[in-house]
Amino acid sequence: MQTSSSSRWALSALTLALAGLSAQAQTPPAAPANGAAAAAAAPKPPADPSAPKPFAEVSKDAKSQDGLFPIWKKDDKVWLEIPRAMLNKPFLFTINVANSLGERGMYASQMGPDTMAEFRLVGRQLQLIALNNKFRAKGEGMASVAQAFSPSLIGSTAVASADHAERKSFLVDASFLLADIPGYGTRLEWAYRLPYGVDKPNSTFAATRADAQLSTLTGRLHFATPRIPAPPLMPSPIPMPTPPQAVPDPRSFFVDFVYNFRALPETLAATRSIDPRLGHFMESYVDLDSDLKPNNRVHLLNRWRLEKADPSAALSEPKQPITYWMDKNIPQRYRKAVEAGILEWNKAFEKIGFKNAVVAKQQPDDADWDNMDASHASIRWFVGADVGFAIGPSHTDPRTGEILDADIGMSDVFARGSRRVIAEDTAAHDHHDHSAHAPLPALSKGWKESSRFAAQCNYAQAASGEMHFALDLLEARGDIAPDSPEAEAFVQAVIKDVIMHEVGHTLGLKHNFKASTTVSFKQLQDKAFTEANGISSSVMDYNAYNLPLKGEKVGSYNNTTLGAYDYWAIEYAYKPLDAATEKQELEKIASRSKDPQLIYADDMDAGVGGPYDGMDPLANRFDLGDDPLGYFKKRLALSKELWARVQDRGFKPGDDPTRARRSLMAGFQQLARGADSAAKYVGGMSASREAPAAGQAAFTPIAPAKQRDALNSLTSGLFSASSFKFRPEFLSNLQVDYNEWERGLPADIGGAVLSLQRAALDRLMGVPTAKRLLDLPGYLSEKERKGAISLAEVYGSIQSAIWSELKSGAEIEGLRRNLQREHLKRVTTLLTKGGPLPADALSLVRWHAKQLQGDLQAAAGKGGSVETRAHVAESLSALTEALRATMSRS
Repeated sequence: MQTSSSSRWALSALTLALAGLSAQAQTPPAAPANGAAAAAAAPKPPADPSAPKPFAEVSKDAKSQDGLFPIWKKDDKVWLEIPRAMLNKPFLFTINVANSLGERGMYASQMGPDTMAEFRLVGRQLQLIALNNKFRAKGEGMASVAQAFSPSLIGSTAVASADHAERKSFLVDASFLLADIPGYGTRLEWAYRLPYGVDKPNSTFAATRADAQLSTLTGRLHFATPRIPAPPLMPSPIPMPTPPQAVPDPRSFFVDFVYNFRALPETLAATRSIDPRLGHFMESYVDLDSDLKPNNRVHLLNRWRLEKADPSAALSEPKQPITYWMDKNIPQRYRKAVEAGILEWNKAFEKIGFKNAVVAKQQPDDADWDNMDASHASIRWFVGADVGFAIGPSHTDPRTGEILDADIGMSDVFARGSRRVIAEDTAAHDHHDHSAHAPLPALSKGWKESSRFAAQCNYAQAASGEMHFALDLLEARGDIAPDSPEAEAFVQAVIKDVIMHEVGHTLGLKHNFKASTTVSFKQLQDKAFTEANGISSSVMDYNAYNLPLKGEKVGSYNNTTLGAYDYWAIEYAYKPLDAATEKQELEKIASRSKDPQLIYADDMDAGVGGPYDGMDPLANRFDLGDDPLGYFKKRLALSKELWARVQDRGFKPGDDPTRARRSLMAGFQQLARGADSAAKYVGGMSASREAPAAGQAAFTPIAPAKQRDALNSLTSGLFSASSFKFRPEFLSNLQVDYNEWERGLPADIGGAVLSLQRAALDRLMGVPTAKRLLDLPGYLSEKERKGAISLAEVYGSIQSAIWSELKSGAEIEGLRRNLQREHLKRVTTLLTKGGPLPADALSLVRWHAKQLQGDLQAAAGKGGSVETRAHVAESLSALTEALRATMSRS
């Protein structure tokens, strides 16, 4: 019988084993010489194939950078060293965006999210955990809070090495950070409606840095999508965004994320509470230690840790100044203006005893380090294809509100191509959604709860638009020559103004949109006054340019110094106070809010949309002087003057072909802002932040005479076709840029005018205005009600002004027909769909619609052009059908 080789091997092994057993049975075992020999004779347990390799083996030939978490690098491999002493120990984890696409909100030099985090080891898996600081307890409630509110997993990876014997630490592969941790893919999908994802094999670490307080890794992530879908065969009613235009291939691009692991201060900074009479950013959470408080929300003021080196001195330098590093990308010609904007804040700190509290340093032009890491507060200059904003965010210690880092992003809106970007983007379409060009709030504010508008600031973009309108007007008057030293000084002053504003944000100050109303029109014409006090009581407002009417005196054109409110806000946040009396001293400081120079209102007061439409006409972006309604009238006059001067100038050899077009649209941009401010008066209420016990009403209706004045200004100015008369020879010569594929079309004057009028109608006929006018009698005494303005009066005035030709028999011009259709569209929509308007408002809409129907019927039999008669007939038909229809009530 034949056997296989394996069978023969098995039989041989069995024979040997039996022989061995026989020998053992015949020979008694020898006693072990000692215990060590017995141990040596014992079989070793098999090695665990899944156990991590020795630290030295993994890190062989790798170079290390010592730091909070040491970094090891070898070729394209990067490891983080995790000391066991740092497990379960909180630190600050932040992400910044160093490089990006350069369009539609994806810009370089943007501060990203931050959170208090810790490393946790679960078996052989290391987890990066974002801690939940929204709900807190120190006492017996700690356990229940921990059970109720979960933390979040940011990322995880397997342990890569065994522990280092002396260092008591282990290595992990840092490539777990080459992932879309900040959620950039959502931002990309929002902008382009394309599913971009991280291509990890083509993602790398571009740079690393570490010191005792910080470990930084810059991940260069490759985002890609397999294909760009073909456009639909039939155009969609909703326009779809184009794929990325600023990259060579829209399927592929790189984004640099700067990951910072920063040690939290061992000694907690002293906290300071918020007072709503001033505007400071805050760290907010719910305190669940006590169930006796009616409101368990706690708000800690955000501020840098600033302590006197000599506490006994009236004026002392700080132990550690607030230092801003000026990015090497800032053009040489603008560096002095940027530095001046930073250092201007020292004036406020000197008032409370600090000398050189704020320091500006210039990053060397040959520096090989990136000031986007979490150890450098910086001013960064960046560019983009469609960019026009500055932003002043910061990262804070969530335990105390202490500001630990800030990176101001400043786009080059004052230099290359800014006139084209600003004028064409914002003039004719001033009320379209600019959010596509702004940094994503989720990336600006991060994971932890904060105010929606805390750091998102488009002041630079809007200020640049203001600057170009001012330069256009001053050049047209002959006051400033293009490209002259005076024009350059003008631009430098604007840059200083914007930097002061953004530095104010990084010092903890929010916007103040009432500050501009503290200076009278007379004071604005006094150059000595404006140079000493500014044109507003705060650089934290969006301040318009102080342009005089023809014949008026000229003060400062824009803010060049801090205002009274800025000194007050810094005093409240940073003044050294004794802990025993701090609460009383802060109340004394805040109680000065009754000073008219210290009036305050934030973004929500100025209006952000929805129910927060901005009901207080004193809280506005880009107005000036103590009478916002007067400012609107003045801006209308200035826009008309610019249009007249540009038309009178005509076209000269060597002109930029699109110059006149930009000037035309700049005037529309000014009117858009002024019209919104004027419309706030109708149904408006002034708001006070004083506590009820102070004896000042929280909400006070605007005087009826002022409301009627505003309504008349809009109907006689904005709704009038005579406000927008342009010479045919001027319009026919508004050139486009024939070097560009998307060069534009003939100027759409009708669209630009209708955009302004549509915005005013939205507010005048909107739900918030209707509700306030209907509720108005409840705020007035019996005597005051007699002269009060009513919703019926507002609706009637609007309708009479818009359809005035029906009774006069005058020809209805094209611009007027556009406006009338816009009004009729709102009326018919409300008649058929109802909408969220209050019932009484809907009744009034129907009441006035019946009157309009009668006026249209009477006008239908009159003469006029074919266009007028067709328009009247079509309007009558649409309105009659709407009045007959059954309302669809939800």
